[in-house]
Amino acid sequence: MKRAVVVLVFAALAAPAAAADVYVKVRTRTAAMAMMGQTMPATDVENAVWISATRMASVAKDSSFIVDTEKNTVFLVNHQTKSYVEAALPLDFAKLLPPEAAAMAGMMTMSATVTPTTETKTIGQWPCAGYDVTMSMMGMPLKLKVWASERVPLDVAAFQAKFMPAILQGQMRLNAASVAEFAKIKGYQIATETTGEIMGAKIQTTTEVVEMVAKPAPAGTFEPPAGYTKKATLDMADLQRR
Repeated sequence: MKRAVVVLVFAALAAPAAAADVYVKVRTRTAAMAMMGQTMPATDVENAVWISATRMASVAKDSSFIVDTEKNTVFLVNHQTKSYVEAALPLDFAKLLPPEAAAMAGMMTMSATVTPTTETKTIGQWPCAGYDVTMSMMGMPLKLKVWASERVPLDVAAFQAKFMPAILQGQMRLNAASVAEFAKIKGYQIATETTGEIMGAKIQTTTEVVEMVAKPAPAGTFEPPAGYTKKATLDMADLQRR
């Protein structure tokens, strides 16, 4: 199990403007950690999120997660193997697992409870409200602090209705009850702080929005790149990377 399993992609929880594409740059910092005999160094990366009225793409160096509500489709793209898996909405992640991982489907599902707080602070240019999130993965807890702002030039409610369930189920493996919990978070998630311990490894990850601007998405942003191979299911390399 790689670091990517526990680096939660809150960066993708963004919202579309009414008539333009929106670009969001998100910085993710993860502290060094040791897991299952492997030592993984600290990382500091910037990823992109693009949102239109009907489509969303979370783009990282190794992978992309694309939602197309017009086609009722999700694409999980692996850039290292130049391959992708296509699935219908609503997303059932268990159906995308390879046979050798099917027995672990229940273990890979995460649950979450969200508690609004009275805490407030300004991050960048955005006044934010704080939320405490308790998550469980393989019976082990993770604690999250989420800072969300309603003072953003984005239609957050539209995004939450169209894209959030697919993101939470596909990227974070959350069950239906936990997806409903995240609806308690009002506004755009500007920053998150994640701490916990998984299989003896101490987890510490932060994400923060560093840029948000309306501009046209590059051609091809909302579909798998040309020449990539379509697969029926994910393989173990895909799961280790996500």
